[in-house]
This record gives sequence, structure tokens and C-alpha cells, in this order.
Amino acid sequence: MRLEVTERRDVIIALLSENDVLSAAELSARLGVSVQTVRADLRDLDEAALVQRRNGMVRLRQPSENIGYLPREGIARQEKQRIALAVKNLIPDGARVALGTGTTVEQCARFLASHRDLFVASNSIHAVCALQNAPGVAVELAGGSVRMRDLDMIGVAAHDFFANFRVDFAVFSCGGLSASGAVMDYNSDEIAARKAISGCGKATVLVVDSTKTGLDLACQTGHMWDFDFVVSGATFPTAILRHCAEHGCQVIQV
Repeated sequence: MRLEVTERRDVIIALLSENDVLSAAELSARLGVSVQTVRADLRDLDEAALVQRRNGMVRLRQPSENIGYLPREGIARQEKQRIALAVKNLIPDGARVALGTGTTVEQCARFLASHRDLFVASNSIHAVCALQNAPGVAVELAGGSVRMRDLDMIGVAAHDFFANFRVDFAVFSCGGLSASGAVMDYNSDEIAARKAISGCGKATVLVVDSTKTGLDLACQTGHMWDFDFVVSGATFPTAILRHCAEHGCQVIQV
């Protein structure tokens, strides 16, 4: 059975994250659709600044700044939902939770909305909106300047905000993971926000979809195994999984 358009484009992104560069013909063979269909997909993905086409080959873009929020929502949507379900199963009713920014964390918020009596601190307007109908939820939202592209607050505002709380679970993402398991981000403000949210959690939960693995970004701090849980659809090398186990980090692969 042929894949739907959205799912097919998720698969294209996943294949490019695994193979670095592929041709339209190679993607056509792997997906079982015509080259014309693949080219139409690639054209739309290129216009959304997700891929780069050159000389008949295509690769993922690796910009110095993350792409806009709306295009990111369409990447690896089903994987993000599996990640969110795993996080929901990890966090009980009545828990105190800190939620960071990004589309994967927003999916986690949507799934957590079925829980009762949560206390949530977040610097993401998207995450707060996703929790609107959660029964008995109490929400604290960071103040400061809003980053309009993502509707969130990062940098100093996030650092000061999360320093006020001690929660059961801190759930956050990152810009990428290097091949050696280093945690990468696009700029120092992203790093500061991640450090702030992870610092207020008794248990830290890094959520990251497989398209972010192997990214070579400008900023790096820490490793996967610095956190209590890593939830992802990615397949990690044995050496990285061993490091995680040795440091008490549980990798939940969805």
C-alpha cells in the first residue's frame, strides 16, 4: 500500500538523515513511487527549506538557525507522536512537569493533556495551548521577550524562570545529536534554555526525533548520557548505548 503524502515525506526526511545524500531515482526505488512523485515531494520540501537539491542529488539542509516552527511540525510527525506516547506513559497523574520548546515537546504536551492535576512550568506558548483542556492542570508560563518565530522565550528569561521551580520531570529537546552522542544546538540562547530547564527537574527527559541525529551544529554542550531518559525513534550505535547504560541513562527507543 502506498504511503500518504505526509507520511511519505517523513520517510524521505528519515532516509536523507540516514544516507546524507540520495538521488530522486534512489528515493523512488525505496518508496515504490514514480520519480515524478518524488520530485514533486522534493520541490515542496525544498521550498519549505527542509532539503537542498543540487545536480540531481538531494540532502537535508543544515542551517545556522533552525527552520520555522510550522515546517518543523510536518517532520517525522508519527515518530514524534510515538515519542509523546512514551513520555505520557513515563509521567503519572499529579506530577510536576517542566516543558521546553519545540514541536516534539508540543506533541508531548498534547498527549499529557489527558492526565489529571498536572503542574506545568513552560517557556513555550505552543505547549501551554496544547494543555488548555487538561483536567485540573495548573500552568506557569515564562515571561520576557517572545521569540515570534517559535512563540517561546529563551535565554536569560528562561534561565530565571525555571530557577524558581523544582519539578518531577523536565522534558526538553535539542537542535541535534552528533555521531558521538554530543548534544548540539543552533546558538548559545538555546543551550542556556536547555540547561535551565534540565536544572529544575528531579528526572530529565531528552526527546529527539531521528532526523536530528548526526547533525553538525554550531554549539555543543554535554552528551546524551547526562540525562535520565532519552526518548527517540533513532537507532543509536552500541558504544553510545553502552555509555548511556554506564551513566544511568535509560534510552527509550520508540
